[in-house]
Parts: sequence; C-alpha cells; structure tokens
Amino acid sequence: MTFLRSERYSAILLLVAAAIGLVVANLNFGPGFIAATSESIPTIIPGLDLSVRHWISDGLLAIFFFNVAVELKRELVIGDLNSVTKASLPAIAAMGGVLVPAGIYLLITAGTGFSSGWPVPTATDIAFAIGVLAVFGRGIPTRVRVFLLALAVLDDLVAILIIAFFFTDNASLDFLGFAAIAATLFGLTSRLLKPRAAWVLSRKPQWPIISALVVLGVLTWYFTYLSGVHATIAGVILGLVMARRPAGRAHYLLEPASNAIVLPLFAGFAAMVTIPQIAVSEISPAFWGIVIALPVGKLLGITLFGWIGTTVARRGMKNAAPGSKPGLAFIDIVVVACLGGIGFTVSLLMADLAFARNPVIVDEAVLAVLIGSALSMVLSAFVVSSRARHYRRASEKARSAATPSS
Repeated sequence: MTFLRSERYSAILLLVAAAIGLVVANLNFGPGFIAATSESIPTIIPGLDLSVRHWISDGLLAIFFFNVAVELKRELVIGDLNSVTKASLPAIAAMGGVLVPAGIYLLITAGTGFSSGWPVPTATDIAFAIGVLAVFGRGIPTRVRVFLLALAVLDDLVAILIIAFFFTDNASLDFLGFAAIAATLFGLTSRLLKPRAAWVLSRKPQWPIISALVVLGVLTWYFTYLSGVHATIAGVILGLVMARRPAGRAHYLLEPASNAIVLPLFAGFAAMVTIPQIAVSEISPAFWGIVIALPVGKLLGITLFGWIGTTVARRGMKNAAPGSKPGLAFIDIVVVACLGGIGFTVSLLMADLAFARNPVIVDEAVLAVLIGSALSMVLSAFVVSSRARHYRRASEKARSAATPSS
C-alpha cells in the first residue's frame, strides 16, 4: 500500500488514467460508451438518479475533497499556515495564481459569451504538482516543497469557495439546514474518538462510533446534493469539522483509495472527450483562454506576487538577525510557479461546471485543461530538473570544502 501513498506514483496514475480516457473517447465505441455512462441510473433513494459519471464527480470526488480539507485544517492548526507570518507569502502568491490567470482568460474571451469559464485556469492540482516535484526535484530543499504545498492548499481553498459561491443555483435552505445538522453531529461524534476522550479511555469498541460517522457523513453528502450546492462541498465540510486526530487517521486510511481509485476514475472519465474535427480558426475562445491562462497566467501570477511578497517581507525584517531571509529565492518562486500551472483535477471539475449547458464547449475546455497542464508539466520538468542539479552541485561543493585535504 506504500506506493499508493507515493506522490510520484499517484501523479503517474492520474496521467495514465487521463490518457486512457482520451484514447477510449476517440475509438469507434467511444461515443457509445460516453453516452451509456452519461445516462441516469434509477435508484430507490429520492433525488439520486445519477449517471456513472456524476456518481464519480459528485460522489467519489467528495472523498478527495475530504482529504484536501483535512490537510488544510492541519496546515492551519499546526502546519505551515498556522500564523499570519507563515501564511502571508504563500497566500499572496496564491492570490496572484488566481487573479492573473482569470484576468488573462477574461481578456482573451472578452465579448464572446464565454466569460463564465474564468475559474477553470485558476486551480492547481496538488497531487500532480507535488508528484512532478518528487520525480524531477531530487536535491531541491524541503522549503520549496513546503511552499508549493502551502500555496496549493490555499489554491484549493479558493477553488472550494468558487464552487460553493459561483456554481450554486437556487440553493434549498431546508436541505442546507439538514446538511448543517448532520455535519454538526458528525463533528461532535468524531470527538468521541480523540485520544483522551472518555469513550477511548474506557476501552469501549470504536466500531459503533465509526458506523455512526459513516451514516452521518453520507447524510451530509445527500442533503448537500439535494440542496443544489455541489456535493463535493460536503467532503470539505466534513474534513473541517472532524476532530483533528481522528481526521488524520481517516485521511491515512482513505489516501490509497483516493490516489488509486477516486482520482484516476475521475481523471479518466473527465478526459473522455472527442477531439473535434474542426479547423483551428473554429475553436472557441474558451479553449485558447484556458490553454494560455493555465501555464502562462500561473507562471506570471505566482512569480510576480510571490516576488512582491518576498520583497515586502524582507524590507520588514531589516532589524532581524543577520542572514534571516523570509521566503524563497526568486528562481525557486519561478519553480513553484511553473508547477502551479498544472491544473488537472480541479480544473477539469471547473470546466464541467462552468460550461455544463454547452457540451461542445465542455469538451474543448477539457482538452484545453489537458493541453495547458501538459505544457506546464513539460516546463516544470525542465525547470525543476535544472534547479535540482544546481542544488546537488552546491551540496557536493559544500561537502568537498568541509572534507579536510590529505
């Protein structure tokens, strides 16, 4: 199971799944398979007549968002975002990584009627970005990975807020209230599993509590779905309200399934789009907006805002101890900015939500996400490898200087 927790292997699985999905969609049986998996499946549960594709994007993907929320909560409580000072630089960089790609997209699509797609290029895929860094970044200092992780977590927080506020129509307050009650009970029940909780100290069996948590979690998801809010938000809520220690254990147990089943399934089905047989001039502005905004917008936005944040922080530390420099070197910010352009999972979800009423544009947007993310991956591989060689050479020189000559 260890390899299923590996950042590099999970990134490879995602890439393979997306490639398989794209190939299948363009084979002879592809359109029929897509149509079959898009048909609703009747159930005895009111309101849950979902297709296979929707069970994956609305149901299984909530597990991924639960894990993201657990990571976010950990970083906010005991990690690299637990103070304003620590969170300020990645927060500023993340802001640039959202505003600049969105701005570039809006400029390219101005007056075309496709402005609703501006959230698509704003997301960063944690699994892919960290995976590429793990594959090509041998020798790069931990502080670069920490900065990338903090930025990606904040980026996902922004994506969650975008989904909640911009892709929710006519939300039912009644069902939202039921979801809030179920989530509150979920959070309170999870506290019975804290290390020093009375239930644990008395050595009572934990399976009744775990069973209750599963039921309450499913009810939270069900009521969230019926409310009109995107159902993956339920995973976020559950991850945030669950007691930290039990949530950490749940994250550990769910991570292999999320990496090996949930994300590859979502990537494979999301990438099932037929490559349009049209001239380049007939491709929609939404396609070009995403293809350009993902790699270029993320690179410019994170680099510029990250540099501004580092410069301001250093000027504010003139009286600090000698040698203490907050943030990263400029080139390291560029490394993170290149990795930030790998949108993939969340960007694919955004594309489906933004153009839900126009299947043709959804296909073009998905292709744009795949191409834009691929461009960012290639650029990241080159930049990360180059920077890693620099750090390895510097480390070798330091060891040689420290070794006394005979």
